[in-house]
Amino acid sequence: MLDFVPNHMALDHPWIEDHSDLFVGGTELDLARAPQNYIWIKRKRGDLLLAHGRDPYFSGWPDTLQLNYANPATQEAMIAELVKIAGQCDGVRCDMAMLVLPDVFERTWGQKAPLFWPKATRRVRERTPGFCFMAEVYWDLEWTLQQQGFDYTYDKRLYDRLQERRARPVREHFCAGLEYQTKMARFLENHDEPRAAVTFPAGVHEAAAAITFLSPGLRFFHQGQFRGRKKRVSPHLGRGPDEPVEPTIAKFYDRLLEILKQPALRDGQWQLLECKPAWDGNWTSDCFLAFAWQGAGGERLLAIVNYAGNQSQCYVRLPIAEMGKGKWRLRDQLNDLAYERNGKDLQTHGLYLDVPGWQTHVFSLAEIA
Repeated sequence: MLDFVPNHMALDHPWIEDHSDLFVGGTELDLARAPQNYIWIKRKRGDLLLAHGRDPYFSGWPDTLQLNYANPATQEAMIAELVKIAGQCDGVRCDMAMLVLPDVFERTWGQKAPLFWPKATRRVRERTPGFCFMAEVYWDLEWTLQQQGFDYTYDKRLYDRLQERRARPVREHFCAGLEYQTKMARFLENHDEPRAAVTFPAGVHEAAAAITFLSPGLRFFHQGQFRGRKKRVSPHLGRGPDEPVEPTIAKFYDRLLEILKQPALRDGQWQLLECKPAWDGNWTSDCFLAFAWQGAGGERLLAIVNYAGNQSQCYVRLPIAEMGKGKWRLRDQLNDLAYERNGKDLQTHGLYLDVPGWQTHVFSLAEIA
């Protein structure tokens, strides 16, 4: 997958000399009002005042020039670049993809722009069927870009809710339809965010990772995440410091990655489960998230996370129509533990859980008698 930047170009891009109309220009008044957003560019054909690339909430990025999506020629030129790229790789991760949406572009630059992404994704796939588009996108515009042809969109909202360390908003996030969720790129860190090992303390990190990567969608990991690296490295650098491996984090991710290899977690059906109070007045059931996965071959997995610092209890109703009168074995693949439970009790009451703070279980379920 190649990183594709649709919004802007470098200060020395060849288009500046012969196709300056593809960029957003400025006036002396613009420069006086917002000097941080404009720059004089020297050219053989005469110097030009052009705008830095930016989003509507921040000053311009000083090493960039803003492309003008109100100009149809700009859109055609960028589609031609995407068609060329599609012949060289399997997909693109589109940087800040929402910046070229018509309403966002108009809010930033005061110019109306036609839709770009539906046309671009269609034209590329006409030439290269199956080419993958992933959007870096914020501001609750994920569904908008999915509707405009993107296979996957960043799930920054889940990341933000996990940072708050409250289970209910995280759980409510998973109430969205599967058509939407299966197109989300779930992550716990990336090059724009602090390292997960810094943002999430020990214990919280593992719980947040389990929620993130045991949910449906694309699982998106960052270099160094598996070994608990703490130093965020600027993408402008091609190097980083040597850091010791954090053994607890490394062991956790080794286990989690083995679990994620199972067919049920790649191609199976996912379901958010309800967690009911273990007794009247016990509010700690609100601290849980519970997911079920069922594979095509009948294999079943149950992921349980107590996303709170306190000991919590609940009953979870399992998504199995008939538990029978025999016993069921629950093997915890994350912690090397196994339990046996009576099928009739599971059918009647659900699975009782009493879990320490921030603890995760990933059970495989199998009927044994």
